[in-house]
Amino acid sequence: MEAYLGTVLIRFAHILFGVLWIGLLYYFNFVQTEYFKESEPSAKSDVVQKLVPNALWYFRWAAAFTFLTGLYLLYYLSITVNIAIVLGAIMGTIMAANVWFIIWPNQKKVIAGAADAADAGAKAGLASRTNTLLSIPMLYLMVYSAHGMGLPMIAETSMTGLWIGLAVILAIEMNALFGTMNKMIASVKGVIHSAVALTVVFGVLVHYL
Repeated sequence: MEAYLGTVLIRFAHILFGVLWIGLLYYFNFVQTEYFKESEPSAKSDVVQKLVPNALWYFRWAAAFTFLTGLYLLYYLSITVNIAIVLGAIMGTIMAANVWFIIWPNQKKVIAGAADAADAGAKAGLASRTNTLLSIPMLYLMVYSAHGMGLPMIAETSMTGLWIGLAVILAIEMNALFGTMNKMIASVKGVIHSAVALTVVFGVLVHYL
């Protein structure tokens, strides 16, 4: 009974931290970024100095605890290791790494008004849009892995879908690290449409390959 309760609490924490993390990700991308496009410089500066640091604190720690609770669930509990959970977990791990190693360091430069603040903001923005792009297929894969009517263990299925999925994820992350803001994710509408399309791609990989 105690072990079962512990499992429930870890799953609850994983979902709770995930909601906070992705909710703030969507706030930054769908609300704050659009506001900055229309706001006066003084208003934007006030938000950057007073609101953004507080929001980023919750954002980065929610990402960290989502990752840690997910890692616990994956490695210490009896979870079926199928293609969906592997691809979803890799996406989540990359997204958390983007938060801590790209978005947060560059946002600190923006907040401090560093000489390279504009370049830092662009790097943080690209990583943030990349996380938004990955968030919807990641969520689909996580849900499907748990409620997908008994997906086979990864050792019992074709590896084609896994390798293709890994290649797609790697290509997307390489653009976040070394590329530029693609027009397909530059706008709110564009990133939502692209994320939905990417979800369909991964759905095909999980269902049919």
